[in-house]
Amino acid sequence: MIHPSLFLRRAILLDAVVSGLTGLLQAFGAGMLAPMLNLPEALLRDSGLFMIVYAALIGWLGTRPSMPKVLVLIVIAGNAAWTLGSIALLLSGAVSPNLLGTMFILVQAIATGAFAELQYIGLRRSGGVAAA
Repeated sequence: MIHPSLFLRRAILLDAVVSGLTGLLQAFGAGMLAPMLNLPEALLRDSGLFMIVYAALIGWLGTRPSMPKVLVLIVIAGNAAWTLGSIALLLSGAVSPNLLGTMFILVQAIATGAFAELQYIGLRRSGGVAAA
């Protein structure tokens, strides 16, 4: 367990809010977004549902007085993996988004990468081991 810095706590909570809002948009607006972005409705809905669950979990983590360092590292690694996966999705040819869809994916990739970086900085600023 670590004593999270205020910076880490805010980075995690901001990630939770943005992921939750994006997840709600994708999960419940997939039918509207799919033709606008030229992306599969199932991809939008399923990734949106994942983001809602993720947002709830990291929202909970961000409110803890102390945090398991391993969970913070998993969040950072997960954000980095989402960024790389988003770029890989675009390069793979598995989807054929239009310009708006490509921008939608790229903005998510950039934001998620930024969250990973901010959380890493926050982790480095965090205090030592907290009493269990």
